[in-house]
Amino acid sequence: MNALPAENGHITPLSGGFIVFLTVIFGANTVAIKLALTGIGPLTAAGLRFALAALAITCWALASGRSLRIRPDQVPQLLIVCIGFTIQLCLFYLGLDRTYASRGVLIANLLPFFVLFLSHRFIPGEAITWNKLVGIVLGFGGVALLFSGSRGFSASLHSGDVIILAAVTIWSCNVVYTKRIINDYYPFQLVLYPMIFSVPIFLSAGYFWDGGMIYNLSPVVIGAYVYQSLVSAAFGFVAWNTMLKRFGASTLHAFVFIMPIAGVLFSGLLLKEPITPNLILAMAFIAGGILMVHMSLKKPAFTFPLGRGL
Repeated sequence: MNALPAENGHITPLSGGFIVFLTVIFGANTVAIKLALTGIGPLTAAGLRFALAALAITCWALASGRSLRIRPDQVPQLLIVCIGFTIQLCLFYLGLDRTYASRGVLIANLLPFFVLFLSHRFIPGEAITWNKLVGIVLGFGGVALLFSGSRGFSASLHSGDVIILAAVTIWSCNVVYTKRIINDYYPFQLVLYPMIFSVPIFLSAGYFWDGGMIYNLSPVVIGAYVYQSLVSAAFGFVAWNTMLKRFGASTLHAFVFIMPIAGVLFSGLLLKEPITPNLILAMAFIAGGILMVHMSLKKPAFTFPLGRGL
């Protein structure tokens, strides 16, 4: 059992536009999370989001005839992925509750650079080339710009930034481990089972540690919740997987540099967050670094942009 092969078809303007649309959806997801946190506790929000997303993906899998069954020897592997997923998303939601969405989306997009370092060490044949090195320098240079400014590095460093950085570190370890085992699974299984595993943990933690599980169920909060769960996580996965089979992973991942750009722009438009010159320059560096990295990858780290999409 393995990931479905790609047909590597020719990209038309319409299909290219749809892929751009998907990356914008994923990029705006951090903004939707931030909006949901105005009325739902961070851990509760994660639990409710993945409960609905897991239900939608399960229905899609059953309707399309995909098997949910896994072998007994796969349980330990999935357990590692599930634990990593739960910890990383817990940290991400807690961190995002303590910083700007624009900063959160840029820090989250450090994921491919962390993955490159780990893949170089743990995945055979994943050497860091000059193109990748340039991409890494651009990416981390962008984050250095993000934390610099007139008030200095330490003053501009939000507590949530550090928590999100810890989440991305764990995330990258999980992605590299997933890359080692992915050929034994259908891609949706490595998305669905971690969601199912994490839901009761998130909701239990939310009951005990969120200041209030649900305290302002406004139309904006409900809309943001539906967006995260059904549009980004559920529809996004199904649509991305469909395009993946048609065009191939390398082609699709050439578009992921759009995600941080979309995230920053929507943060300014919808959340009225300050879009400073430093932030714009950091966004350009990180997006450029992602573009350099993914254009040089023969095998992208994962078939679904989990680092930024979920």
